[in-house]
Amino acid sequence: MFKAKKDLSKMKTPYYLIDEKKILKNLKIIGQIKAASGAKVVLALKCFSTWSVFDLMKGYLDGTTSSSLYEARLGHEKFGKEVHAYSVAYAPHEICALTGFADKIIFNSVAQLEHYYEMVKGHPLGLRVNPGMSYSNYDLADPARRYSRLGVVDTRQILPVLDKLSGIMVHFNCDNDNFDAFSHALDLLAQKYGDILHKLSWMSLGGGLFFTRKNYPVERFSKVIKGFGEQFDIQIYLEPGESVITKTAKLVTSVLDIVHNEKDIAIVDASLEAHMLDLLIYRLKAQIEKSGTGKHEYIIAGRSCLAGDVFGEYRSSTPLKIGDTLKIADAAGYTMVKKNWFNGLPMPSIVVGRLDGTMELVREFDYNDFLNNLS
Repeated sequence: MFKAKKDLSKMKTPYYLIDEKKILKNLKIIGQIKAASGAKVVLALKCFSTWSVFDLMKGYLDGTTSSSLYEARLGHEKFGKEVHAYSVAYAPHEICALTGFADKIIFNSVAQLEHYYEMVKGHPLGLRVNPGMSYSNYDLADPARRYSRLGVVDTRQILPVLDKLSGIMVHFNCDNDNFDAFSHALDLLAQKYGDILHKLSWMSLGGGLFFTRKNYPVERFSKVIKGFGEQFDIQIYLEPGESVITKTAKLVTSVLDIVHNEKDIAIVDASLEAHMLDLLIYRLKAQIEKSGTGKHEYIIAGRSCLAGDVFGEYRSSTPLKIGDTLKIADAAGYTMVKKNWFNGLPMPSIVVGRLDGTMELVREFDYNDFLNNLS
């Protein structure tokens, strides 16, 4: 364990650096929302599942929600508390395993609910519904896109199986920091599912709500959620991912080489495709810390063989040198869960800055991890 920030100079790059103090700031906002709204909050493991900081999160969150058997098992073993299991489609052996520890089993279709009902009856069961509306800036992540397979679209399909359900789940947001849009959506949900909700005990409003973003109207947000829950006498769940860990981690890299092709290109010891894949998928530029308006301009590129492995542009008042450190901000959500072994590049270590100021190296990876990932 490293005892001070200056000791991070001993760390071999690349590595992810998670800051518990920044996580705690987000968790306190979530605690405020829970107290004011009566909602329960479960961590979306599809976004972030680095369990070395779960001990901190346990004090504020009510459990975890998953998109697969492995995520559900991780939540059960490493987080505890409530385990919500969901999958776009279950295999029989997965259902068998989930019945041993899941607190809620949520199905994506009526067909799967009916197919497995004899195996799961007696457990609290849910059904994902697709309200036909969404808030997303990306078609790739839009759960209500045309031909979407995510959730039951026709409410008439729900009525025959309503006696088998205790709740329903909706996911209709992605990076939504627009409170008015969310509030309006709640009104539409009340109109569409009101008759159904009166016969259920809980509803999950899913994730994708950016209520920890600066200047978000937390009090108004809490008030409308509380009103919605009271209107139908149900327990409301929120399933945040990004809102829990936004701006709490960075990818720390070092410059290995600088080449020139019309512009100076600094090659770092990390890769966009291998270590921050979500940025590549959505064609977003990385947030490179301390990039300013100086006269020295660089393209910051990864060292994989992919031509488009580019983090973004960087400007500085002083020239970059081989060995210099560059930090890529906001490297927690949908980052560590998507890291991969493309090109056999070294996997970044994971370092956690604890609340007491110590820096703990919680995971290193080596050739054996690469070897055992294959066959």
